[in-house]
Amino acid sequence: MAYAFTLEDVEYLRSDAGVTALREVDELELTTRTRLADTGRARARFDARAPMLIEMVLLRRKAADKLPGTRNWLFTDDAVQQATPAVVARHRATRLAGRAVHDVTCSIGAELHALTSTADVVVGSDIDPVRLAMAQHNVPAAHILRADALMPSSRDTVVIADPARRSGGKRTHDPAALQPPLPDLVDAYSGRDLGVKCAPGLDFDRFGWDGEVEIVSLDGGVREACLWSPGLAVSRRRATVLASNGSSWSITDAESDDIPEREPGEWLIDPDGAVVRAGLVRHYAARHGLWQLDPRIAYLTGDALPEGVSGFRVLDRIKFSEKTLRQELARRDCGIVEILVRGVDVDPAHLRPKLKLRGTSSLSVVITRIGRAGVAFVCEPRTTSGRTAHR
Repeated sequence: MAYAFTLEDVEYLRSDAGVTALREVDELELTTRTRLADTGRARARFDARAPMLIEMVLLRRKAADKLPGTRNWLFTDDAVQQATPAVVARHRATRLAGRAVHDVTCSIGAELHALTSTADVVVGSDIDPVRLAMAQHNVPAAHILRADALMPSSRDTVVIADPARRSGGKRTHDPAALQPPLPDLVDAYSGRDLGVKCAPGLDFDRFGWDGEVEIVSLDGGVREACLWSPGLAVSRRRATVLASNGSSWSITDAESDDIPEREPGEWLIDPDGAVVRAGLVRHYAARHGLWQLDPRIAYLTGDALPEGVSGFRVLDRIKFSEKTLRQELARRDCGIVEILVRGVDVDPAHLRPKLKLRGTSSLSVVITRIGRAGVAFVCEPRTTSGRTAHR
């Protein structure tokens, strides 16, 4: 169970004595192999404060990749898990450059930190006094106050909120089950510029959001959706694809979705998950001169692989069955295979051992359907911009 920090703990950790103690504990390895001995050393040195110090050191190490530049921050375990990755937070902050922004669920300040580099004024509030004390330490440039997110406490600000996505210990996709509930947030800030971070699986159409829905991915994984109120929206649907190396691109429903209906081409492309979740597969295809294998399936195809796009060069197309695929892979001396599935009830983890691969070559297999027929495309390994992409 995670350590439950108190205000007294935060006060100590911010003091000179606490800073020195954290530095000493950070010199310990604190791995599975050394944990027992290291805990004994910490207890001998810091007595009852040892568990608190060990927890904070481990949380800082855990946050290092997700929130770079926060080596001396204070955290809770939940806050680290729920914090927006720095790359995503910086992207959102660029949309709010020059504005006064109020994060009404600021927690320990991860979003505030990004906002201070772009916004004119940054305000953070939360109902948890411990997290607020940590936010004050972590982001001294922000104005911090204690307030309920559903009780507006600022004027003429863009409001940012990140409702908790768990209910009864389980992740929820019900807007009314978020904390605070999404409908209540929208009502509380009616007429205000509002941005709300949500799970990408939320049913936005059912909720009836009349602004922009932006789906964001980072390094190939879909991370979140952000709902932008009409005053902040520039489209209805947007997919934003970010990478830790600083590269990024986006696509919106304002672009054309006019694509041809043709037989599969030489290449298969699996669009980024943000594009799929945002419902912009046809728009993405039109941008790159591609078309769909099937109108209801998100795999795309084309005669050339667009620059910077990952795809698979097709070697053969066969009617899908385990037996037929096993024979085809054996004929091609395949020993390693990447399996992608969409639109058919096939589990790659269960299928792979049944293929009995014993060869020396590497291949990729894309299993899907065209119309009602299940098909398997046997392909060369995944390629990006003319080179094999190792995953």
